[in-house]
Amino acid sequence: MKAAVLVEPTEFEIRERSDPSPGPDDVLVAIRDVGICGSDVHYYEHGRIGDYVVEDPLVLGHESAGEVVEVGENVDALAPGDRVALEPGVPCRRCAHCKRGDYHLCEDVEFMATPPHDGAFAEYVSWPADFAYKLPESVSTTEGALCEPLSVGIHSCRRGGVGTGDTVLVTGAGPIGLMIMETAFAAGATDVIVTDVVSEKLDFASERGADLTVNVAETDLEAAVEEYTDGVGADVVIEASGAEPSIRSTIDVVRRGGTVVLVGLADEANVPFDVLDVIDNELDVHGSFRYKNTYDAAIGLLEDDAVDVAGIVDFESSLDDIDDSFQRAMRPDVVKGMITFDD
Repeated sequence: MKAAVLVEPTEFEIRERSDPSPGPDDVLVAIRDVGICGSDVHYYEHGRIGDYVVEDPLVLGHESAGEVVEVGENVDALAPGDRVALEPGVPCRRCAHCKRGDYHLCEDVEFMATPPHDGAFAEYVSWPADFAYKLPESVSTTEGALCEPLSVGIHSCRRGGVGTGDTVLVTGAGPIGLMIMETAFAAGATDVIVTDVVSEKLDFASERGADLTVNVAETDLEAAVEEYTDGVGADVVIEASGAEPSIRSTIDVVRRGGTVVLVGLADEANVPFDVLDVIDNELDVHGSFRYKNTYDAAIGLLEDDAVDVAGIVDFESSLDDIDDSFQRAMRPDVVKGMITFDD
C-alpha cells in the first residue's frame, strides 16, 4: 500500500508499505477520507508538539473514515463493505481513568499520528473494531472523518454545560471553533458569538450562523460582548484559539456564575489569569481534552442534519499531492483541507 510518511519537517515521502493485517478484534479499513488537522500541520512544520517529538518517520492524519475490507475472527458488529469513522485514540482499558469511563485521560492511550504511532495518511489501516463506528447511508466518509473535530466540539460543549437559551462565546474561528459553534446550536444555544483575527474566517462563521463576529485585532472584545449581552456577559465561553490574549480575555467576557472552557493549546504553558475574578464571580473553569463517548452522538447529529461539517472543507486533494496540500492548509484563510482516496 501507499503511505505518506513525514521524514523531516516540511518533507513527506510517498512510500510503499506492506498491507496491514487485522488482529482478531480488529477491522482492516480502506481509507477514503482524512482531514488535515492543525496538529498535523504543526508536526509538518516543526517536527514536534511540546514533548511529542517526531524522531522516526511518521504517518500523520487522525481524522479518518473508510470502508471495511476485512474483519478479525472475533468481530461480529461490522462486516466488509461497511463504511466507518475511526476514533483515533485507543486506551489501555485497564487503568483507573479507563475504568471510571474517562478513557480519553488514559496515560497509555495509543493515538493516531502522535509519535510513535502512525496515522491514517495511508491506503489501509487496521484498527480495533470497538473504535470503528458504522456510518449510515446518508453520512459520507468525508463527514465521517470530520466526526473527530466535531467530537472535540461535542466534548467541550458538554464540559461547559451548554444548554437551551445560552449565549455562547467561541474564541477562534478555525475548524474546532466552527465545530463548537455547530454543537452549541445543536445543544440549544440561542446566541453564539465568534472571535478571530482573520476577517475571512469571521465572514465564514457569520455565513454559517454566528449571531455576532468580532475581529479582536480591531475591536475591543469586552466592550462588544457587554453591548451585545446588555452588560451581562456570555453564559459559556469556550476558548479554541490557544492565543494568550484570548485565554486571558475569557474571564472578562463571561457572566458572573458562568463557565469557561479551555480547549486551545497555548504556545506557553503559563498564561496570566486573574484568580480573584474567578473567585469573586464564582466562575467554573474547565479544561477540555480530546473527547470521550462522542462518536455515536456525532454520527447521530450528522444523520439528523443537525450540524454541517462538510461545509468547512475548502479543498480536497490526493495522497500524491500531500506536500502541496499541507502548504495550502497553512494559509490563514483556509479552514479545512482533506486528503481523499479513490474508491
